[in-house]
Amino acid sequence: MTWTVNETHDAALLSWVQSANHPDSDFPIQNLPFGVFRRAETAEPFRGGVAIGDQILDLRAVKDRVPFAGAAEALAACSEPALNRLMSMGPAAQSQLRLCLSRALRSGSEHAAVLQADLVPQADAELQVPANIGDYTDFYASIHHATSVGKQFRPDNPLFPNYRWVPIAYHGRSSSIGTSEQRFHRPVGQSMPPGADTPVFGPSRRLDFELEAGIFIGAGNALGDSIPIADAEKHVFGMCLLNDWSARDIQGWEYQPLGPFLAKNFATTISPWIVTLEALAPFRLPFSRVGADPQPLAYLDGPADRAAGGIDIHLEVALQTTSMRDRGIPAQRLAASNFRHAYWTVAQMVAHHTVNGCNLRPGDLFGSGTLSGPSPAEAGSLLELTDGGKRTIELPNSEVRRFLEDGDAVVLRGWCERQGHRRIGFGSCRGTVLPAHPAAHPAHPAAHPASPSSPVLN
Repeated sequence: MTWTVNETHDAALLSWVQSANHPDSDFPIQNLPFGVFRRAETAEPFRGGVAIGDQILDLRAVKDRVPFAGAAEALAACSEPALNRLMSMGPAAQSQLRLCLSRALRSGSEHAAVLQADLVPQADAELQVPANIGDYTDFYASIHHATSVGKQFRPDNPLFPNYRWVPIAYHGRSSSIGTSEQRFHRPVGQSMPPGADTPVFGPSRRLDFELEAGIFIGAGNALGDSIPIADAEKHVFGMCLLNDWSARDIQGWEYQPLGPFLAKNFATTISPWIVTLEALAPFRLPFSRVGADPQPLAYLDGPADRAAGGIDIHLEVALQTTSMRDRGIPAQRLAASNFRHAYWTVAQMVAHHTVNGCNLRPGDLFGSGTLSGPSPAEAGSLLELTDGGKRTIELPNSEVRRFLEDGDAVVLRGWCERQGHRRIGFGSCRGTVLPAHPAAHPAHPAAHPASPSSPVLN
């Protein structure tokens, strides 16, 4: 299944919410992403909302004022403090709700006067993680990232032999996922300095970001049942931005032989708005393997995925230091990439994850893995941008970075645009590094480069 373009995507549609009609808005009426919010500095219950321009439409309030015919149950599910029940209802119910919202928010809608009272400015809202995330799986879907990192440790053979055949992933920690504006302490752990025979313990000195997309699962599958690739997108609710923070020095030491642990589980930041797959329909692309790369195995291949498995999502990552913030200098863009560079599609990730009978549940989250592109300017991590810390990045105020310092804020943004369609966006995904807890470590170790014998994979 792939979503098709319908009346909700009409580029001529305008909203009675005037800010949604600005050409640079992330949230025009053609988008309508879902999130969970309450008014800031209140004890109100969290509930579902839809972003429209610089406002949020309060869906709990809408339920009491305008119960949409044909979408009443889906609308009622949005009154809850997490979107899991809405996600579980499947694409037909979700699409009908989105259609009702589109019609209610259009210029000339009979509901405009009533729903005006149910708008909350985004600037006055507190947003939280939009679902109860039971499980989190992070993939490794950019061959450009895998190759770039692999060259640092295996110049003659950067990719492991299974990479082109199987979607690689690891299971992360859902309890430490936070939404945009997340602030977290620098992680501590063991690392092995080059040439040493004893590891050291202390705060990570090689803290990194990863520019990724997040994929929220909708309807799940029963334990023991697999999801065929032709049906995979029926089980996806939508997408967000995702920063899988990584302590490269800790990761390089602990990763062998079972993979990431403390280097990854301290924080993952996502953007608070979930852009539905339906909203992304105008921006789909063909998917194919090029050159000498092997074609996917049969369970990872299908005509619909070949025709439109790719998604044209522009991505960028920017950095703002404490000094930049104090001087009013905006975050500086470090790199720009695109989800179209992913080596594996969303449908392939779902099909592979369940092929052994693994049961997915509504609200489960996938990370795409670092979405680096083919050129150096499209690198989605400092590990690549600085060649493992060998080079520095100079910022507008003459500060330099190899890896992240305390106080640094990393900002991810994503958007889709195509001629004949309205630009839609994902909003901002921002996270800030705080100093390590002083009680968590006896000393602050000196910075040291990663050991070539401790490869960092993702």
